[in-house]
Amino acid sequence: MRENKSLSAWRRGEQTIGCWLSLANSYSAESISNLGFDWVCIDLQHGIIDYTDLAQMLPAISTTDTTPIVRVPWNEPYEIMKVLDAGAYGVIVPMVNNRSEAEQAVHACRYPPLGNRSFGPIRGALYGGRGYAQEANDQLACIAMIETREGIDNVEEIVTTPGLNGIYIGPADLALAMGLDVYGDQPQEEHLEMVKYIQSVCVKHNQAIGIHTSSLDYAQKYLALGFNFVTLGSESGHMIKNASRELAAARGTTQAERESTGY
Repeated sequence: MRENKSLSAWRRGEQTIGCWLSLANSYSAESISNLGFDWVCIDLQHGIIDYTDLAQMLPAISTTDTTPIVRVPWNEPYEIMKVLDAGAYGVIVPMVNNRSEAEQAVHACRYPPLGNRSFGPIRGALYGGRGYAQEANDQLACIAMIETREGIDNVEEIVTTPGLNGIYIGPADLALAMGLDVYGDQPQEEHLEMVKYIQSVCVKHNQAIGIHTSSLDYAQKYLALGFNFVTLGSESGHMIKNASRELAAARGTTQAERESTGY
């Protein structure tokens, strides 16, 4: 079976950089994947994307060595199984609150006896190659998001869930859980301390830790702190920021401010 190179890197304690995909477009997905990111994540939770779009975007990513990951809309086993069958090599599951919910996500990613994933990898086996049925349990990444008050309170039991391959922090929802204003990339010192606390629990238990960012400064910041996987913005964010900057330069005006969306 094709190796999940990003997962292998996390298991070795190495760092990777990825990009978020929020637009339903196979060309933009292929273009971003060709830039050399270690992984890209197709966002079915907040992105303007549905399953039909996903079925076009995953083959486009497959023209490269970039690892295809999908953030599912919710912790629903059928959603997780369906994106894995389509060829995702990892899932990011939002709003995981406790060990039971983390176990539900893991079990949806694993064939028996390690889980309850139903067999039918209609495209997954085509992308993964020979040996998929025997090796998928070890090659497909299951990543839980910690971003709620309950998730914070139960961080250790989530992090130590057997079969989980990583923790991903959603900074904006984490800020809301802490009663803080939302900026996407969060500047508050108490937010940074909470991020460091979650990271410390992951390091303690040898669990890969990742975080979402929407700017180069914050991506570099978390890489310097030792995070295993960091998102360097999204394709829509890069497009808008570059277009806005160059439009202002062409007009000789100040670049327009825009409301933060976390992308």
